[in-house]
Amino acid sequence: MNRYNSDNPHSRRDFLFRTAAGLGGIALSTLLSAEARADEKRHTVGPLAPKKPHLAAKAQACIFLLMEGGPSHIDTFDPKPKLKQLHMKEFVKERNKFVSAMESGQRYYVVSPFNFIRAKNGMEVCEHFAHLAECVDEICFYRGGQAESVNHPTALYHLNTGNMFGVEPAVGAWVSYGLGTVNQNLPAFVVLPDVVFPQGGPPNWSNGFLPPPFQGTPLRAAGSPILDIAPPAGVTREVQRRNLDLLAEFNQRHDRLHFGQAELAARIEAYELAFRMQMEVPEIVNIESESAAVKKLYGLGEKETDAFGRRCLLARRLVEKGVRFVQVYSSGWDSHDDIATAHANRMRAVDKPIAGLLTDLKRMGLLENTLVIWGGEFGRSPDNGVRMGGAAYGRDHNPKAMTVWFAGGDVRPGIVGATDDIGAQAVEVVHPLRDIHVTILRLLGLDDDQLRYFHNGRQMQLSQFGGQVIKQLVA
Repeated sequence: MNRYNSDNPHSRRDFLFRTAAGLGGIALSTLLSAEARADEKRHTVGPLAPKKPHLAAKAQACIFLLMEGGPSHIDTFDPKPKLKQLHMKEFVKERNKFVSAMESGQRYYVVSPFNFIRAKNGMEVCEHFAHLAECVDEICFYRGGQAESVNHPTALYHLNTGNMFGVEPAVGAWVSYGLGTVNQNLPAFVVLPDVVFPQGGPPNWSNGFLPPPFQGTPLRAAGSPILDIAPPAGVTREVQRRNLDLLAEFNQRHDRLHFGQAELAARIEAYELAFRMQMEVPEIVNIESESAAVKKLYGLGEKETDAFGRRCLLARRLVEKGVRFVQVYSSGWDSHDDIATAHANRMRAVDKPIAGLLTDLKRMGLLENTLVIWGGEFGRSPDNGVRMGGAAYGRDHNPKAMTVWFAGGDVRPGIVGATDDIGAQAVEVVHPLRDIHVTILRLLGLDDDQLRYFHNGRQMQLSQFGGQVIKQLVA
């Protein structure tokens, strides 16, 4: 067979590939035909077209509030009075079977430096979550979660993707793959990072082996959320449209000559999405158009709360406009030293914005169909290995106990699970991260066993090895 020329667009490699695929695919097509027909129905418009969920569910979108660094459950939503009796006594590792990141040096139990307030439903929360205490009737505090890594990047990857190496699709990518998005002018999965990206960087919101349209789109925390969102001076939308049409014609011609290159199709779609975003994004990110009352609700204009409040308000505007999954980061929760100062600053920075988000979603009738999640990559230990000057104590990493809370959708408010009397280990309704992931999918109407993608010779899924729904969290 001749090499490629204008009269013969198929190379020898294309010919062999197509022949082999034809012969080998005859038997395989029988096995996969039903699945292919179902997948075709789910992708009639494009990869991000709205898709029917596997199961009935109220929640149609998700806002994940990720506290990077590992917030202390002991000092936020899981108080441990027992530590008052043990404060500054030597930590006994053998008694608690607690695996700490700091294996050497003398260690001491550390009492929480904070007081706890009792909310209307009897739930105790840290005094620095006074605004959130007014919203606890909407929240399910899950205290039985366990992570597996004590290293920040790998723990973040595990929380975000189900894989500690950060090579697989993020939860938001899976949700986008399973449900698509109702607004084709915006990405399905948007990330609102702090000024500095989280440890591990963009793999935390990667599409992994899923097609490129399902990856997260980060919006910058300072300056223009998206660079070059406005066209250059003097370039009209008509000119842009003609240029894109010409580029698409060249790309499609190239695509026809090079079989099976998904990256090129994704690039064409990315150009088109960017063009559509120029019309819708500027209005969405213009939070100055909100009323003074709404800005005050989120803590805008206040030094401590303005930055995170803006991201929470933007998250609400994004889900209101049809974005399927929004992840909002708050950094600085890694309090090894002086947790009294460090955690207090972090809690005051997020308390009013988060309470404002829940209140605003409920006010607008959006909380019922928006799942809100709060958590970090792991919890903290009841001890610390170094006694800092005076009474300034911190906490170490703890993957064996953590609090994750949920609100909205089909979430059942209350408390689920428990840790031991010093908060070292989860002891009731204990589940690994993969079960938390499967539960998130279930609350959004997705079945982890049905949400699969064929990759590297096998059907892949978020839980990887199979997980179970934490039934106590679902109403």
